[in-house]
Amino acid sequence: MAGRLRERLSRSDTLTDRPDFALVGVLRIPELQTSPARAIYRRVGIALSALALAVLIVYIDRAGYRDAQDNELSLLDCIYYATVSLSTTGYGDITPFTPSARLVNVLLITPLRIFFLIVLVGTTLSALTESSRQAFKIQRWRQHVRNHTVVIGYGTKGRTAIDAMLGDDVPPSEIVVVDTDHAVLDSAASKGLVTVHGSATKSDVLRLAGAQNASAIIVAANRDDTAVLVTLTAREIAPKAKIVAAIRESENTHLLRQSGADSVVVSSETAGRLLGIATKTPSVVEMMEDLLTPEAGFAIAERLVERDEIGGSPRHLADIVLGVVRDGRLIRVGSPEVDSIEENDRLLYIRRVAN
Repeated sequence: MAGRLRERLSRSDTLTDRPDFALVGVLRIPELQTSPARAIYRRVGIALSALALAVLIVYIDRAGYRDAQDNELSLLDCIYYATVSLSTTGYGDITPFTPSARLVNVLLITPLRIFFLIVLVGTTLSALTESSRQAFKIQRWRQHVRNHTVVIGYGTKGRTAIDAMLGDDVPPSEIVVVDTDHAVLDSAASKGLVTVHGSATKSDVLRLAGAQNASAIIVAANRDDTAVLVTLTAREIAPKAKIVAAIRESENTHLLRQSGADSVVVSSETAGRLLGIATKTPSVVEMMEDLLTPEAGFAIAERLVERDEIGGSPRHLADIVLGVVRDGRLIRVGSPEVDSIEENDRLLYIRRVAN
């Protein structure tokens, strides 16, 4: 059975082998949104710049042109010729007659004419240009993405986890969302998050999200069995990543840990405990919500020890220290092991958040 499961995990629909342009719509890299008016002004500015360049080229080589009366071209004539040439009107009343002027028209004026037309009719080509931009951005992103966080599922749990990370000043570009629902991915993309459409139970989808280079993977699936399979798949391709998973039933905790999860959060039991506490001491629940909300009030945070804190007791610091992380293991304050702070320790403490 283990062999069949490993074979299933190793199978791939070869998403990562596709060329970048074929991934447009599957992997989406967000970009800054601009208003339609600003986009129009920008295109008009580019078109006028191309026209000004054409006028300059013709004016510098004006001796190689003649009009119907064989007169030398003035600046106005150069503007007129550049305008009718780039717009492909071409009345023929001003023409290049020297070899150098004709060569300049072939090498410079004609490319400018094509560029000018592309800019003016860019709205009809927007779909093609958007696909090209996305393909280029996908190529660059896949080459450089490292130490990011992959979030599996953008439901209530996944969305709240991302809000917490954003509240802790994690850049949106360092978060990748994987989901099968196009609507929720659109919502994630509107926040500036990178999105991947597909099932995270497939190793190739996780590789497309860069899970093999991720520093952390959050599994926020809607079903416990899906969370177990996703965790197993993620651990298979990302042996060094920190995997945090959420489940509904505590009886599945050992399955997730056996699958490779570093931390497991039981959502139903946690909510149930808070509901029970709220009936007697609602202020405790209010404080817990405050600690879990990084935007204001108090928040639980982690930091490296400072040099002057080494050797001292965590209970004597200005910060309220809850525990010490030593060699990847959390030791609560009060344990004899952390009576003295060591150099590479990290402190789990309560910090004040400015409103």
